[in-house]
Amino acid sequence: MKYLGMVFLTLISFQIKAQELFVMTEPASNMPAGSIGVRNTSLLTFNKEGTAGYQDMPEIMWGVNRNWMIHATAFMNDKEGNFMFQGASIYAKYRFFSIDDIHSHFRLAAFGRLSTNNSPIDEEGIETMGLNSGYETGIVATKLVNKTAISSSISYERALDNNHYEFPNTQSNSAMNYTLSIGQLLHPKKYTSFKQTNINAMVELLGQRLNENGKSYLDVVPSLQFIINSQARIDLAYRHQVYSDMDRLARNSILVKLEYTFFNVTN
Repeated sequence: MKYLGMVFLTLISFQIKAQELFVMTEPASNMPAGSIGVRNTSLLTFNKEGTAGYQDMPEIMWGVNRNWMIHATAFMNDKEGNFMFQGASIYAKYRFFSIDDIHSHFRLAAFGRLSTNNSPIDEEGIETMGLNSGYETGIVATKLVNKTAISSSISYERALDNNHYEFPNTQSNSAMNYTLSIGQLLHPKKYTSFKQTNINAMVELLGQRLNENGKSYLDVVPSLQFIINSQARIDLAYRHQVYSDMDRLARNSILVKLEYTFFNVTN
């Protein structure tokens, strides 16, 4: 009975956190301690010349404990004509503050990413998640109340040379990023089984301002998320450029993300 009770509490925790698993950003909450997750993100981009590009990012995630989580990601794209491996990154997040109530909680976490990349540097926007070598560090805050989650982050991002490609000295090599994510649980209206499929709708705002020249962009990302049997996850999203005065190849994109979590692997 004690073991069943522990499993029950773990599943309740995961169902609650399922409402704040945002598509484009990481919340301040972590995946369950001792769990391993596998994820694949596919991105179809629409360039300003009217052509399409494709990126794929397989990822493995580890919930080290209740406060630490680590991701390792590989980057593949067709920017050089052929679809090929272009780089990788390591990401870590540390939850340092938490207030928990019966139907709500508030969390704060610090995060960092270190990336290497072989792709040509052909746009002003900085993105260490797939396009630029460099690093990013920031803070994220997440609030969950009943079926609604709100998360916001701010981060500093610095681009380095992409191995064989030097970073252009005419461009800003650092930026400030800011995000705002709002998610709502649509289904189920009332939980009767942990096998019920969760359906979440969300809208995320993603912005960046280059530090040296002040250029900026703002994107909006509406999305739907399906969480099946409390372990499998499917995300569908459309990213649209609202505003930009910087040179960006991909102004709009479609994202499909698949994920599966294995519980109690390293406990």
